[in-house]
Amino acid sequence: MSDYLTRARADTTPLIDEQCVTFVWFGDHAPDLIGDFNGWNRTQPLALTEIEPGVWVHTLMFPIDAYVEYAFFADDARVIDPHNPRMTWNGIDEMQQWVRMPDNTPSPYTARVPGLATRGIIIEDRVRGNNLIVGGSRDVFLYKPPTDEPVPLIVVWDGRDYLKRAYLANIVDNLIAADKIRPVALVMPDNGAQARFIEYFTTDVTVYFAADVLIKFAAQHLTLIDSDEQPGIHGVLGASMGGLMALYTGLRAPEIFGHVITQSGAFSFEVRGRESVIYEVIRAHDVLPIKIWQDVGTMEWLLPGNRKMNALLREKGYNVAYREFSAGHNYTVWADQLADALIFQYGR
Repeated sequence: MSDYLTRARADTTPLIDEQCVTFVWFGDHAPDLIGDFNGWNRTQPLALTEIEPGVWVHTLMFPIDAYVEYAFFADDARVIDPHNPRMTWNGIDEMQQWVRMPDNTPSPYTARVPGLATRGIIIEDRVRGNNLIVGGSRDVFLYKPPTDEPVPLIVVWDGRDYLKRAYLANIVDNLIAADKIRPVALVMPDNGAQARFIEYFTTDVTVYFAADVLIKFAAQHLTLIDSDEQPGIHGVLGASMGGLMALYTGLRAPEIFGHVITQSGAFSFEVRGRESVIYEVIRAHDVLPIKIWQDVGTMEWLLPGNRKMNALLREKGYNVAYREFSAGHNYTVWADQLADALIFQYGR
């Protein structure tokens, strides 16, 4: 029996030797390999090499603390790696597989803790946005923390994804129970599906929807601190296009949203060679009273834009925490950063 097959059966694939990661396939023919490491580029996949009859491999080097998602492709269709049971949904239409390197540790705050003494309540409803959002209304989840005192509110773009895929309510529950953060409430609207790009591409209409409609809607269900009495008390969170929109929301309504968490923000988009208007907004103003958390993966295409944005924010003098993590563009790694981001924004 091949040493590769023996190890695959014992350890699961891919095979890890310090920073070397070997993807293995057994059969007469091998599929192509794509993943975070090549930007999920199906036109330029990585080929496996046959090193002995029926044994195909491809070895890559990853940081010792990396989290990596990947997929095999054959005949233009995904093929499951049969020796790796670790799978996750890509958020669109497919499952893909993953591996954590030896020094990559998942956040301890994402799991629902049995018997937790205090836990928030999830409320599901529908908010009317009329002409401010495509379709006029949107499904929304709210998180009511375990307190009757007035609390800050965090608007969460792509709210359903953050709730279901990043386990945001679990994280907030666990942080509150551990006295790591003050109690906060969440309002988590669905995105606009095909209209998501339009609604999140630095648009004042979406800022108005957050600052007026969502705040008032959330106040019907939750006991919130009045931002007129405590300017900038509320927060806004998002990833990718939602990360771009989170920062833009804070810049356009800092008197309400003084706490911004932007994850893998889509700051690289240009219009005919002109950078996004968000850069002009930052340059045009004196430093606004907002506190910013920014994180991004080193294996994703948005890394240069995030570095550029962080350099500008620091040059202007913003209070910004910045983190790069060894991974790509997915909710697993965003979830792993959220506890630190929330502690930075609302820590005790």
